[in-house]
Amino acid sequence: MPGENLSRDEARERAELLSVEGYEVSLDLRSAVGDAPDGPRTFRSLTTIRFRSARPGASTFADLIAPSVTSVTLNGHALDPAQVFDGNRIALDSLAEDNVLVVDAQCAYSRTGEGMHRFVDPEDGEVYLYTQYEPADSRRVFANFEQPDLKARFVFEAQAPEGWTVWSNGAGGQEADKVWRFAATEPISTYITCVVAGPYHYVTDSYTRTFDDGHKLEIPLGAMCRKGLARHFDADDVFLVTKQGLDFFHENFDFPYPFGKYDQAFVPEYNLGAMENPGLVTFREEYIYRGKVTQAAYERRANVILHEMAHMWFGDLVTMVWWDDLWLKESFADFMGSFSQAEATRFTNSWVTFANNRKAWAYRADQLPSTHPVTADIRDLEDAKLNFDGITYAKGASVLKQLVAYVGRDDFLEGARRYFKRHAYGNTRLGDLLSVLEEVSGRDMATWSRSWLQTAGVNSLTPVATYDAGDRLTELAIVQEAAASHPELRPHRVAVGLYRSEAGALVRYARAEVDVEGPRTVVAELAGAERPDLILVNDDDLTYCKIRFDEGSLATLRTHLGDISDPLARALCWSALWNLTRDALMPARDFVALVLAHAGRESDIGVLQMLHSQARSAVVHYATPGWREEGGRLLAEGALHELRLAEPGSQHQLTWARFFAATAATGADFQLLEGLLAGSAKIDGLDVDQELRWALLEPLAAHGVVDESAIDAELARDDTASGKRHHVRCLAARPSEAVKAQAWAQVVESDALSNALAEATISGFNQPSQRALTAPYAPKYFEAIERVWAERSIQIGMDIVKGLFPGLQDDEATLSATDEWLTAHEDAAPALRRLVLEARDDLARTLRGQTCDAAASAR
Repeated sequence: MPGENLSRDEARERAELLSVEGYEVSLDLRSAVGDAPDGPRTFRSLTTIRFRSARPGASTFADLIAPSVTSVTLNGHALDPAQVFDGNRIALDSLAEDNVLVVDAQCAYSRTGEGMHRFVDPEDGEVYLYTQYEPADSRRVFANFEQPDLKARFVFEAQAPEGWTVWSNGAGGQEADKVWRFAATEPISTYITCVVAGPYHYVTDSYTRTFDDGHKLEIPLGAMCRKGLARHFDADDVFLVTKQGLDFFHENFDFPYPFGKYDQAFVPEYNLGAMENPGLVTFREEYIYRGKVTQAAYERRANVILHEMAHMWFGDLVTMVWWDDLWLKESFADFMGSFSQAEATRFTNSWVTFANNRKAWAYRADQLPSTHPVTADIRDLEDAKLNFDGITYAKGASVLKQLVAYVGRDDFLEGARRYFKRHAYGNTRLGDLLSVLEEVSGRDMATWSRSWLQTAGVNSLTPVATYDAGDRLTELAIVQEAAASHPELRPHRVAVGLYRSEAGALVRYARAEVDVEGPRTVVAELAGAERPDLILVNDDDLTYCKIRFDEGSLATLRTHLGDISDPLARALCWSALWNLTRDALMPARDFVALVLAHAGRESDIGVLQMLHSQARSAVVHYATPGWREEGGRLLAEGALHELRLAEPGSQHQLTWARFFAATAATGADFQLLEGLLAGSAKIDGLDVDQELRWALLEPLAAHGVVDESAIDAELARDDTASGKRHHVRCLAARPSEAVKAQAWAQVVESDALSNALAEATISGFNQPSQRALTAPYAPKYFEAIERVWAERSIQIGMDIVKGLFPGLQDDEATLSATDEWLTAHEDAAPALRRLVLEARDDLARTLRGQTCDAAASAR
C-alpha cells in the first residue's frame, strides 16, 4: 500500500509542469468470462495520453497499478517497461513541449471494489463489471496522471463478451466491428471516469426542459441493475426523483446539466453509497429493495440520488485542486441533497432526518482525536481516503445550513451560480468560493471561514434561565462552551424555542432568533415570557452544536418527550439526549428508559430506527456490565410490546419486528422467532419476506439456537448474491471457537473473500453476546494490523482495522493494549495510526459511559 501513495507535494509539482489535452483508452474486457487463469485474471488496457510540459527536458511520472506492462512509448521512442515501471509508476524523462505517451498493460480485475470490480452472480453465473476510483484507483484500469487538477477529455472504447452492453461517461454504442465506442467527455478528473459492462437489465426514460430563451434541453435517462434484481427494480421511482432533482437544480443553479446523458447503475459489492461519475452515476445495489422496507429507506435512496446529482455541478463541473478541499464538493452535495429533497420531492421532512441522522455522524467524528477542520490538511492519498468522513460530509453540510441562515438563501444560491460560471470545467480552492459569497452577500466571509471551516470541534449551547416571583423569565442566556482540546467559541445564528403543555401536547409558544457570540449571550427578546416547560436552544436546527438542557427542561423530557408535536423539535431533543449519553452525562439506563417510554409514539420512521440503534448501543457499550442483561431484556420486552400494538402491515410494525429480532435474548424470544420463520407463529399484518427471514435467523444463529444446516437451508431458499452475504454473516455469527477461528483466518490470513463477503464475515464475527469467545483475538489483532495494512488494499485494510478492533473487550486491559501498540508503532502509517486512535477513543468513551451508568445503579 505505501508504494501506491501520492503526496500533495508531488501532485503540486506535477500540476505545475503538465497540462493534459486528452486520453484515448481502449479496454479489452472479453477476458472477464471463461475459465480462471493460473495467476490474476487480467484485461488489456491500451492508453494514449497527449500532454504538454512547461519545461521541455524535465522528468515526471505517470500512474499505473498493474501486474504487468507490455510496452511504453514516449514520443515515438520505446521505453523498457522493466526499467521505467515499478508496479505503481512509469518514469518519464526528457519530456518534449508536446508529448504522446502510449502504455499497453495487463490490468487486474478487482474483488475489493477498487478499480475494475468483477462480480459473478451466484444465482445465474453471469459476470458483471463496474469501475470505482475515488480517490485514486483509475490507475488500476488505465495509465494516467492520477490527481484531480489535471483535467482532460476522455475517449473510451471497449471490447466485451458477446451479449454484453458497455456504458461509459459519454454516449456511445457498439459499432460494426463489435467495439463499443463512446463520445469524448468534457474536461473532467480521472477519478470520475467510469466503465460499466455486463448483461445488466437496463431501463430508459428522458428528461426535457425548455428554458426562458426557448432553448430545449433533452437528457436521455437510463437505470440499470443485475438481471437477478430486475423483478425488484422500481425504476419509475428512481426516474421520478431524478427528474424532480433536475428540475430543482436547473431552477436554482442557472447552468444547464453539462454532461449529456444521465445513466444510473446499481451495482453489486459496492463499497460506497454511490459515486458521482458524470453521465454514469454508480450506486450500491442495496438501494434496490428485495422486500418490504419503510419510507425511510426510500427517503435515503432519494437523498443519495440527489446528493450525487448535486455533484454534477459541485465536484464534476467545478472540482477541488487537491483533496484538502474535498469539502467543496461533499459538504455541498450533502447539504443540497437534503435541501432539494425537502423542496422538490415527497420527502418534505428531510431536514428532520438530517438533524437526527447525518448530524449524529458529524458529532461523533468531531469529537474523535482525529477531528479536523472542514478544510483539512491532506498530505497524501491515504489521508484523503480517511477524510470521506462525518466532518467532510455532515458537519460541512451543517455549516452550510448555518451559512444559509447567515447570508440568506438568495445570496447563497446566487453565489453558487457565479461560482459555476466562473470556474466551469476548472479547479478551485476555498478562497474561490468565499470570494463569490462575499461578493454577493457583502458579509465578511474570511472571519466566518476561520471560525467554521478552519477550526475543529463542536460547541455546546446551554440555556440558563432566571424567573421572577410571577414565574416569568427575567433573563434567558445561552452559555457556549468548547472542549479544552479545541477551545474555539464560534458565532452561531440560533433560534430559541419556548414550549409548554397545551391539551396534552408540548407546543412552542415563543421563539426568538439571536446571534450567539462568545461564552454568554442574552436572548433579550424572550424576557417577560411565561415560564416554559421546555427551552430548546437551536430550535429549527439552524446551527451546528450540541444542545444542552436546563434541569427543568430535562425533567419535562423524561415524562413528556413524546408529547412534543413538532417532529423536528422532537428529533433535536432525541439527538441532544443521545449526545448526553455518549458524553457520560446521562446514564445509559436513563436513555434506555426514555426510549422505552416515548419511542412508541414516534411518528417519524427514520427517527424511530435511529432510536432503536442508539438504545441497543447504549446497552451494548455504555451500560455497566452488570446491567447489560437486564437492559437487553427490557429492550426485547419493549420491542415485542410495541410490535403487538403496531398497526398491522405498517412500517412501524416492520421496524419494531426488526428491533425485536436484534434484541431477542430469552428462550421465549427465540421460540417466537423460530415460529415466525416456520409459519407456526403469526403476527397480524407482518409479512415475513426473505429479507425479514434473514433478520430473524441471524440472532438464532448467534445464540446457537440453529445450526449450520438451518442456515444452509435458508440459502437454498435464497440462493442469490444478497442471500450469500446473509449466509456468510450468519455462519460467522455462530457461538463456536472453531467458527471464530475460521472467520478470522478467512479475513485476516487470506484475501480470497470479496470485499462484500469480508464485510459480512466481520459483521458476523462481532457479536455482543460472545465477548468471552472473541477475547483471544484481541492480542492477535494488534499483532496482525500492521502486516494487513501493508499487504491489503486501503479499502480492505480499513475494513479489517476498524471492523476487528476488540471494542467489545471493553476494559482497561484493552485500553492499555491499544496504548502500548500506539507507543510501539509511532512510525506506522499515519492513516493506520488514525484508525487505531479513533477506535481507542471510542473504547475510552465506552468506559466513561459505563462509569456514569454504574453511579446511577447506586441511586
